[in-house]
Amino acid sequence: MANIRSIDMMFLDDLFEMGGGYVLNFSDRTITRFFAEELNIDFDSPIYAQNGTSKAKRLRCFLQTVDKPTVVRTLNALWEYREALRLRSGTEDKVQNAHSRLIALIDKISGGAAKPASNQTPPPALDRALFVELLQEFQKMSQLKPQERGYAFEAFLIRFFNKFGLEARDPFRLTGEQIDGSFILSNEIYSLEAKWQNAPSAINHLHTFHGKVEQKAAWTRGLIISYSGFSEDGLNAFGRGKRVICMDGFDIYEMLNRELPLAHILERKVRRAAETGNAFVRVRDLFV
Repeated sequence: MANIRSIDMMFLDDLFEMGGGYVLNFSDRTITRFFAEELNIDFDSPIYAQNGTSKAKRLRCFLQTVDKPTVVRTLNALWEYREALRLRSGTEDKVQNAHSRLIALIDKISGGAAKPASNQTPPPALDRALFVELLQEFQKMSQLKPQERGYAFEAFLIRFFNKFGLEARDPFRLTGEQIDGSFILSNEIYSLEAKWQNAPSAINHLHTFHGKVEQKAAWTRGLIISYSGFSEDGLNAFGRGKRVICMDGFDIYEMLNRELPLAHILERKVRRAAETGNAFVRVRDLFV
């Protein structure tokens, strides 16, 4: 069975500019060197030329021939190269929602995509304008005083979760120096706490929130968002294996700047926490 459906291959054709037999700006020599250095693969092997010898035809054959983990590694490597080219030239991305669509395809290939339950409404289609709008709103908060930022952060988080299809089970609300709420992700209930102070969240914040989660039903999980991040000492003291995952302001910036859907971010954080026991894994380390 093919690794990639024809309709998804059409997306990759657009993403990696594979019209006319080309792949991005690669020559025959440079694409061979790229696959050797980045993936330790002989791209010139005759097995990948069964449908033709052009770079695009060899790449399509390669993606349908190799094992799925290799497909995922290849797509990530090609994306990184593509983005380096695009950022250097300063050109706009012509493929709408390019990264979020690639992430969805990679999840589908690797079997990691979470499907909505039959009684759960799928999240709305996302476009670049939404990411740009939310990113601009988020960046403006850095210019506000702490108290003003609290109200702005509350309004932002309500829109942030609702726009990505993770509607709050209870409305987010300001409580003293934090924002409290809850939401549902993949049929799991999450308590949420957000802080907007200038100082990184310390161990007492983490332990206090974890204590609240522990007092709820056994299946309840927690997400703590700290605008200014977390102290390294606090994270080390917090330890491993907790029912809490963490997100900071730079995670939100990275997510919006790279056009990554919120559900994908949280699902990856949950999976990495289950695999490593770490409550906080940065977005830039989850999507490399």
